[in-house]
Amino acid sequence: MTILVSGATGTVGKHVVEQLVNKKVQVRAVTRNPKKANFPEGVEVVVGDLMSPKTLISALQDVTAIYLITSSDQVDATLETDPQIVELAEEAGVKRISLLTVYGDGPVEQAIKNSHLEWTFVQPVGFMANAIDDWQESIQKEGAVCMLGGENRTAIVHEADIAAVFVETLLGDKYHGNFYTLTGPEALSAIEQVEIISKVIGKEIKFKELTEAQARNRWQEIGLDEESIDFMVQMSNNPPEIGYTVLPTIECITGHSAKTFAEWAHEHKKHFIK
Repeated sequence: MTILVSGATGTVGKHVVEQLVNKKVQVRAVTRNPKKANFPEGVEVVVGDLMSPKTLISALQDVTAIYLITSSDQVDATLETDPQIVELAEEAGVKRISLLTVYGDGPVEQAIKNSHLEWTFVQPVGFMANAIDDWQESIQKEGAVCMLGGENRTAIVHEADIAAVFVETLLGDKYHGNFYTLTGPEALSAIEQVEIISKVIGKEIKFKELTEAQARNRWQEIGLDEESIDFMVQMSNNPPEIGYTVLPTIECITGHSAKTFAEWAHEHKKHFIK
């Protein structure tokens, strides 16, 4: 059995690769940035681009299952997966796709549902790792986090737990046709997350609540369009219930409890220490 892992250097993908290798599964890791690849021994690294599916034709040969993403979780990386990848996978004889989905109803999702492949959709409500992208610089340089909606709670998920769910769905036979929403074990506000990071690194981190006008200005300064800004304001002012409702999905599928944000913070504290 060979599993093809797309986005293999990404936040979740690298954990999927590692966990599959630990289970003695042959992994073919696809990346647009092979220089970033630092995988365990035995992983086959191939260059490919999900926006240009034909670059993956050879990589799809002799593959049993695919871990597929629809967009990149890397800062400043543009990715909109071309749904043609699904057709090419079928032609290559792939049997199963497990998809990391954002909204669950895009063109890639429709292509998968219309195919003859076994499929599973997995939707995390948010990554704990976003704390690095969003707060690392301000914590290191200013000892502060500034944002809108600091009291809103989210049941964010450890990326290794997301990967563990994918490993089960890629290797198991009982997940076909299911859509799984993943949460962490607790719903935390940004203020509480910052307090946890502060305790872990032994340094005071101030939290500063932005006004809507201040938040809009910041997002405009980094080049976000008005539609995206309006969406982020809406999410900050009225977060959806799915984002803060804790679910037992991770434990039900993997057999172990979901990791806490405190555990994540201890594992990644180096990112917040200057």
